[in-house]
Amino acid sequence: MSTETATQFNASVIGREEIHPELIVLRVRPDDKLFEFKPGQFAVLGLPGNAPRVAAAEPENPAPEPDKLIRRAYSIASASVERRYVEFYITLITSGQLTTRLFALKHGSRVFLGPKASGVFTLDKTPPGKTAVLIATGTGLAPYVSMLRTILAHETQRKFVVLHGARYSWDLGYRGELETLARLRPNFTYIPSITRPDQDQHFLGRIGRIQAILEQGALEKDAGVKLDPEHADVFLCGNPEMIKIVTAMLEAKGFKRGHAKEQGNIHVEEYW
Repeated sequence: MSTETATQFNASVIGREEIHPELIVLRVRPDDKLFEFKPGQFAVLGLPGNAPRVAAAEPENPAPEPDKLIRRAYSIASASVERRYVEFYITLITSGQLTTRLFALKHGSRVFLGPKASGVFTLDKTPPGKTAVLIATGTGLAPYVSMLRTILAHETQRKFVVLHGARYSWDLGYRGELETLARLRPNFTYIPSITRPDQDQHFLGRIGRIQAILEQGALEKDAGVKLDPEHADVFLCGNPEMIKIVTAMLEAKGFKRGHAKEQGNIHVEEYW
């Protein structure tokens, strides 16, 4: 590794939890003071083109420049009050440039961490009296984990609901933590769901795609939450097709998607 590349690194991996071979939780500690951030925001990670890749990675054509940093933004999963490190929830894209390198990192590996957090996918514009319905597929769960870790420590009145969809139960990262939170906090409900029950027959939660689960009235039945714009703000993060379908469903119920100049009650963060 060249000196030029090494000087771009400003953080170290201090934790790597493998949910399964294509899903990891990565903790990164900056060399200097950690930037301030709001729950729901994202930060940039980077590695050079000559960084090792995992065995499952597809061939690159053309190959990236060896010393040039490949940078991508990832939502932060750690609480904003956690000042020792930032945590990321990442899925492997075998054709991707960066995740195939991030998955090859080990404890102590060096990495680039952007100097600030960005993004407006936060609870700032949500009235405190309304339920926050947090809907995600896959690693789109990450910003909600940050929100819950930060807010549920002191918020006992406002309702939060997480509806998380994945293919299998072993894809439901943070499931144990969220189930524990749901037992400890009466104002929080966790609704996990999977789409391939034929290969995961021991799962006892909701079955089907997110839109079908909403149509079945899961929020009302499991959380006692009425899905209407007067009572709830809805956050959507993950698969663009899910976001498109659920947004249309919500708009038919009177919800409006927020924009830069207009505050809405549908808040969207597309992951790819």
